[in-house]
Amino acid sequence: MVTAGLNPKPTILCVDDENDNLEALERIFRKKYNVLKASSGKHALELIQQSGPEISLILTDQRMPEMTGIEVLEKVIGQYPEMIRILITGFTDLESVIQAINKGQIYQYITKPWDPVELSNTVDRAVDRYTVGKELAVRTKQLEIAYNELKTLDDAKSKFMILINHELKTPLTSIINFLSLLNESPLTDDQKLYVDRTIKSSNKLKQIIDDVLILVRAELNQLHLDPQAIILNSVEHMVNAENQSFKNKKHLVLVETIDPLEFKADKRLFEQILNRILNNAIKFATENSVIEIKGSKIGNFYEFKIINNGDNIAEAAMKKIFQPFFIDENIMNHSIGLGLGLSICDKLLKLHGTSLNIRNIDHGVQVAFYFPLMQ
Repeated sequence: MVTAGLNPKPTILCVDDENDNLEALERIFRKKYNVLKASSGKHALELIQQSGPEISLILTDQRMPEMTGIEVLEKVIGQYPEMIRILITGFTDLESVIQAINKGQIYQYITKPWDPVELSNTVDRAVDRYTVGKELAVRTKQLEIAYNELKTLDDAKSKFMILINHELKTPLTSIINFLSLLNESPLTDDQKLYVDRTIKSSNKLKQIIDDVLILVRAELNQLHLDPQAIILNSVEHMVNAENQSFKNKKHLVLVETIDPLEFKADKRLFEQILNRILNNAIKFATENSVIEIKGSKIGNFYEFKIINNGDNIAEAAMKKIFQPFFIDENIMNHSIGLGLGLSICDKLLKLHGTSLNIRNIDHGVQVAFYFPLMQ
């Protein structure tokens, strides 16, 4: 039996009941290949039983006693269908060729007397095809494994989403509702303080749960767009209460330059993207500075830019900024959040067929995002 690790040359099997022909075939192929020889169909099948997985190609004569070449090839197909099969036959033996094609499923047939150069080239091409086929089979198997792993991961994400929705959001909603009722009851100053802080923490936890669910749903393609035509002269009326309060606390001024052009977007998701990016811009802006919001046509897209004055983003952080739950160690603290805002924006924009662009500018950071213009 041939040991693949000790002999890197491909193995081929030559079958002929005439010893002179076997010797001639071995001389042609021995420099490039490890050549196995069989003097009968029975002998060939015995060698295949021993070394089948290592044999790239079988080259067999048709007219042999006891078992023809076609019969040998027909048996080979059942065990090793990937093995390349070549039949050597007489020039006028057309019936054998037809049977070889139908039953033996041959790669090619060679007529006697063969031309050594042509025969050698034919076998070289056949072995190359076998090698490529084996590599393709390995890659296909790897892709199947990767696909199954992704399917398993998607199933896990779906189950995780159901778990979060039912096991966390349901009791959390009850907590928030009862806290609201409690807050309307007669309370001492200390009790009111405790309830207010509990409500604030509960709402923060609810926001975290909602963000995780949006991210998972976007990755599972379970977020459905409701695109519509939008024309804006200003976006300030879309800024949520949290960002308005945050902006006022840092004494920031919003300066808008919005061209009133019609673009296509899911309005609800657009407002989410706007407020998440604006929240980041406010968070890292220098106090008493200006945040610019610009909107204009760029090719077939409407481009929004949100620009703040503040520190630039470190290069190492910029490379990972769209990764979920990424938080720069240099800025990690409890007020920063989970690092989901930009990841979610990136996912939501991809649903619109666009993307998010972030770059450092002089004394600040510019975030650009895009929507298709209405045609």
